[in-house]
Amino acid sequence: MRSLKQKIAIAVGTRPEIIKMAPIIREIQRKNYEYYIIHSGQHYSYNLDEVFFEQLKLPKPKYRLEVGSKSPGEQTALIISGSEKIFQKERPSVVLVQGDTNTVLGIALAARKMNIPIGHIEAGLRSYDEAMPEEWNRILTDHCSDYLFAPTKNSKKILLREGIKNKKIFVTGNTIVDSVFQNQRYVKFVVELPELKRNSFFLASLHRQENVDNPERFREIIEGLKLVSEKFGLPIVYPIHPRSEKMAKKFGISFGTIKIIEPMNYFAFLHMELNARLILTDSGGVQEEACILMVPCVTLRNSTERPETVQVGANIVSGVSSKSILRCTNKMMQKKRVWKNPFGDGNSAKKIIQIITHLNQNI
Repeated sequence: MRSLKQKIAIAVGTRPEIIKMAPIIREIQRKNYEYYIIHSGQHYSYNLDEVFFEQLKLPKPKYRLEVGSKSPGEQTALIISGSEKIFQKERPSVVLVQGDTNTVLGIALAARKMNIPIGHIEAGLRSYDEAMPEEWNRILTDHCSDYLFAPTKNSKKILLREGIKNKKIFVTGNTIVDSVFQNQRYVKFVVELPELKRNSFFLASLHRQENVDNPERFREIIEGLKLVSEKFGLPIVYPIHPRSEKMAKKFGISFGTIKIIEPMNYFAFLHMELNARLILTDSGGVQEEACILMVPCVTLRNSTERPETVQVGANIVSGVSSKSILRCTNKMMQKKRVWKNPFGDGNSAKKIIQIITHLNQNI
């Protein structure tokens, strides 16, 4: 391994972060740079965490903060406190964070207070919905980062409008494209539900706090999914997130004919996405994956921080009313799968590590 004074710290805490950081880790390994992984433990079940390290053949985290399921404030505080101790022990040359979770903000704040350079992968995303906890995580992380890796030119424009210096911003594409391209060849070996043929089902993904913690909103979305299934005569498959399952039980929400299954590993979920007729989701990452895989998408929210997916015609924002969900699904069912992927060519990780290598004289 190349001898370095310091190491690159890679921070993850949730399923999407592991998936999107995997190409970065592989590129660091290819360059033979020294690094370590910090896992906050924000996602802590096997199906939402450990299985992704195994499938993607990633090294185990050197440090685990084990923050678990806490209130957002407590979770963020524990991440700041825990990562600060790690940074005091082995000061990295740069800390890389990805996305918009409590993990991202907590790690970034700890690094900022210790004057350790921060690289924010997927910078510049905005939904302009201040009710979303993730929106503040994105904004605060962007404004305390040294290197902002924007996935698109539109993301860069947003950062410039907010007063962030041009020299800090780099348009690199999104590492989700790298991950999908690197792993797509494996999904043909994964068959979770062999009775479902290509284009014979809808895939649902619903877990965001603003949706599932609100009983009226959660119930209305589920009613919308039922209307969609009834209208088109196709089953809806819903790999349910533990949080969603917990809240559905609490609120007494009935799923009716919606097929509820356990959370899936990455390859299995990619397989389902590839074979779905259409995807209904409140996940930002799933919006991106659907766009890359050429599967029409309906976003079950009032806004999206991935407007590029809407602009190219791959996605539509339905809101959360059942009638609107049905209407938007009907519109997307007419779409031809001919849009252009706006998130890059699958070389984002190489570009990011090249930039860090050039800017950071310790590497």
